[in-house]
Amino acid sequence: MMAGPEYLSMAMASVLLAVFVMMGSVSSSKFDELFQPSWALDHFIYEGELLKMKLDNYSGAGFSSKSKYMFGKVTVQIKLVEGDSAGTVTAFYMSSDGSKHNEFDFEFLGNTTGEPYLVQTNVYVNGVGNREQRLSLWFDPTKDFHSYSILWNRHQVVFLVDDTPIRVHSNLEHRGIPFPKDQAMGVYSSIWNADDWATQGGRVKTNWTHAPFTTSYRGFEIDACECPATLDAGDNARRCSGGEKRYWWDEPTMSELSLHQSHQLLWVRANHLVYDYCTDTSRFPVTPAECLHHRH
Repeated sequence: MMAGPEYLSMAMASVLLAVFVMMGSVSSSKFDELFQPSWALDHFIYEGELLKMKLDNYSGAGFSSKSKYMFGKVTVQIKLVEGDSAGTVTAFYMSSDGSKHNEFDFEFLGNTTGEPYLVQTNVYVNGVGNREQRLSLWFDPTKDFHSYSILWNRHQVVFLVDDTPIRVHSNLEHRGIPFPKDQAMGVYSSIWNADDWATQGGRVKTNWTHAPFTTSYRGFEIDACECPATLDAGDNARRCSGGEKRYWWDEPTMSELSLHQSHQLLWVRANHLVYDYCTDTSRFPVTPAECLHHRH
């Protein structure tokens, strides 16, 4: 029996959708398909689709992506250390290699029992960081899993919590300000002891009687342009910059936040931002150039 026009249209739409998704590159929810332990393999606990990493007074632990990427979105669901987590840091970040590296950081700063976690974000461009922002969350991140994402395209870097934007770093190259756009980046996470600075400026130390400190992970997703190690940086940049292929993150609607997202970001900044390097005149007597031009 011959297929009718409606069936053929649906089939063609499915094919086109499949092609479009394939151009997005990699997407998965299984840890071992995308990532591998980096250090302290004996501090990893596998429970089906759940991964746990622990910190004790011997070591922390960390993992890294098997590939590097240029532009796209990376997401992981995390449940942070419960109870007294003072002095500990759980990090989720993207980074390239070398002294002139680019880096996008989530750092979750532990606290004493009953005190809220703080989330610190930072952006490094050509090896220069010092762009910290800190905020509290509108939920307890130790009680359940929440998604943390980094969206990166040629126009902006967006940090998201449960798909709510908490920070935007815009491309201001037209103002003479460098933007990270030509270095492939790996995806990483780690848990480690940072009691010299993490909690109340280092005044509260890690209480090792509460060890091990455990962070749990699930829902690993990388939807990004994969950069083969066999290609040089220039070839990867051309492949991933929307020349021959059209990636979803290159769509015009992805060049800036939607109106709804802009309102969400304003709400986060008004109600949860506790530190912004842009307003820290003791560290930066001269306001950093990007702070003068960012709309958020």
